[in-house]
Amino acid sequence: MKARKPAGDRKAEILEAALDLAFHEGPDRVTTGMIAQRLGLTQPAIYKHFPSKDDIWQSVAQNLCDQIASNIAQAAARATHPVEHIRMLILGHLQLVHRTPALPEIMVVRDPKGEQTTVQKEMQASMADFFRTLVQVITKAQGGGTLRAEIDARDIATLVFGVIQGLVLRLLVTRNPDVLLEDSERLLDLQISAFATNGDHT
Repeated sequence: MKARKPAGDRKAEILEAALDLAFHEGPDRVTTGMIAQRLGLTQPAIYKHFPSKDDIWQSVAQNLCDQIASNIAQAAARATHPVEHIRMLILGHLQLVHRTPALPEIMVVRDPKGEQTTVQKEMQASMADFFRTLVQVITKAQGGGTLRAEIDARDIATLVFGVIQGLVLRLLVTRNPDVLLEDSERLLDLQISAFATNGDHT
């Protein structure tokens, strides 16, 4: 007799399958039937853990938002100076998207049925927190003389955040998550150096 998995493990598998299908099929096309088929389960087995598809997406949103918040917290705890803090924020988020390549499409998909609305709102709120943190760290770097103080911190943040946006666009075109990491450090350092005082971004 096949051993039954703990509920927590099964729920994690369901969320992982939903995200994988969202990347390969599109978030708006994922059904509980597709998730069940991917895992070799019946739909009632899915509903035992998540009463509805909305509950699945709500858990997806919470999980992704928790990971974004964790990245922000870890960067704050580990960085020894503001520029390192900026690098850790950006590179940490790219690593998150690399692990969860469906994230960008979940945020921007047009969803006439409204199934993704909650996910999108929560994700957008988390990314707003991320951007505010980035602006704060850049402002600190400007105050310490590391980054050019005559440029608005939000403008620097927008352009530095553009490294994420550019690589995410490459992901959406190539469907290859590895592109998020291949050039990320080099491109980020080039962008930061454009705003460094005396050309020093370290």
